[in-house]
Amino acid sequence: MSDLYVLELASRASAWLSQRQALIAENVANATTPGFRAKDLPPFSPVLDQSSVTLASTNPGHMTIAAPELEAAREIDEASPEETISGNSVELENEMVKLGDVSRAYTLDNNIKRAIHQMLLSVLK
Repeated sequence: MSDLYVLELASRASAWLSQRQALIAENVANATTPGFRAKDLPPFSPVLDQSSVTLASTNPGHMTIAAPELEAAREIDEASPEETISGNSVELENEMVKLGDVSRAYTLDNNIKRAIHQMLLSVLK
C-alpha cells in the first residue's frame, strides 16, 4: 500500500465511473434497438471492501471508532428491467437515474482529490 493510497483509490474510482458512463451511454443509444440487452458494471464496493485503510491515532486523546461502526451496510438492487416486445431491456428512466448516480459520484471523487491536493500543497508551503 502506497503512502497516497487514497489518491490511487480515487483514480480507480474515476476509471470505473468513466467505464460505467460509457455503458450507460451505449444503453441509451440502443434504447430502440430490437434485442439489445442493457449492460452495467459490477459495483465498485468490492474494491472498497478489500482496502485495508485504518484510522491513525497519534494522541491518546483522539477518539477511536469501533470496527462495526466503520462497516456500512450496502444494498444492491438486483431487479432486472422487463423486456419489451422487441426483446430490448433498456429502461430510459433507470439509465437516467444511473447517470445521475455517476455524476454525483464523479463530483465527490473530484472533490476528494482536490482536498487531498490542497492538503499536500499546504504541507509543502
